[in-house]
Amino acid sequence: MNSSRKATIKISRDAARYVQPDTPRLEKLKAVHGEAELISAEVPVVLYFLSRDPDPEIRNAAVSGLQGLSEQILVEICADVSIHPRILQLLARLHGKNPIVAEIISLNPVADEETLCLLADYCLQSSNDTDTSTGPDEESPEDDESEENSGEELDAAAGDEVFKSTYQLAMEMGVSEKIKMALTGDKEWRMLLVKDKNKLVSGSVIKNPRITDGEVLIITKCQLNNDDILREICNNKEWTKNYQIRKSLVENSKAPIHHTLRFLSGLTSKDLGLLAKSKNVSSIIATQARRLLMNKAKEK
Repeated sequence: MNSSRKATIKISRDAARYVQPDTPRLEKLKAVHGEAELISAEVPVVLYFLSRDPDPEIRNAAVSGLQGLSEQILVEICADVSIHPRILQLLARLHGKNPIVAEIISLNPVADEETLCLLADYCLQSSNDTDTSTGPDEESPEDDESEENSGEELDAAAGDEVFKSTYQLAMEMGVSEKIKMALTGDKEWRMLLVKDKNKLVSGSVIKNPRITDGEVLIITKCQLNNDDILREICNNKEWTKNYQIRKSLVENSKAPIHHTLRFLSGLTSKDLGLLAKSKNVSSIIATQARRLLMNKAKEK
């Protein structure tokens, strides 16, 4: 992310009183510690501004506040189409590894390319992560509180072990077994097998009836070895009803050009303008984007 870009973010008068340069330090601390009277939609905006405060204590507390937002509040905030793209991107950086939050963000039309690429990276990292957390070898203390805490730690460690065994199982499976898991497995299996070098395996993922729009969008952002997957997505009318999926396909140089040209005509003038100047798309897409912009200008 280019941090030198300036963003104009609207903020209500009630929320602004906590982020002004002359706002008393105690008022700012009240905001970062969740003691300010703010509606849920204003909380991330205030914390976003305060995460850039000159005072390191306020700055760190604001980041901690953003990290500590509950999943319920995050879902509500990230689904709001009025949220500023820069704030949505910050939330993606902090919470993008949560699959529920990641899917909500990816389906928000406000999410920009950097945010979607970030979520795609998290998705790939999650699939490649084979680290595990193991519990201590020593016996737990016998007091009730310690036993309860130990149980929580063991549950967390068990969850990591399940993920590791999934990855290891995939490495040990034959092609037919992988295809079966690609067709019937959960999101963890889908995100793992969609990168498989065997096209029969990776191509089967897209035929899994449980796959979601959010996963499809992430897949269109990933660097895959199997171009047939993009062709399958282009041919699926349900998936291509989603504007973000169509836009992502247009931006993907590996997607079939006859499909992406058709999707191009349905993009907004803003997105067409970005594509017309982009060096990351084919010259055919950039040229057609410029033509469509010129035609729209003539119609006005």
